[in-house]
Amino acid sequence: MPDSVDVTWIALIGLALATVLLPPLIPRALLGNALLLAFAALKGHRIALDFMDIRAVPALWRGLVASWILIVLLLAWLASALVALI
Repeated sequence: MPDSVDVTWIALIGLALATVLLPPLIPRALLGNALLLAFAALKGHRIALDFMDIRAVPALWRGLVASWILIVLLLAWLASALVALI
């Protein structure tokens, strides 16, 4: 039975492959950027939970790390949206 680190490693490989293969298939830049940033959020969350081992810490710390990841990704998406509109 694989442990959570093995499952995370396989998921990260799949998300990295999807990050490379999907952009040519998506016609709209904003949608493509949102999808790629969603993949980045999933990767960041899995890395934080399993490789940084915050799965065992109090919920407050997990929430702070998840909020930090979402804020960074939201700012990145807003920057890409501004570039697309200009």
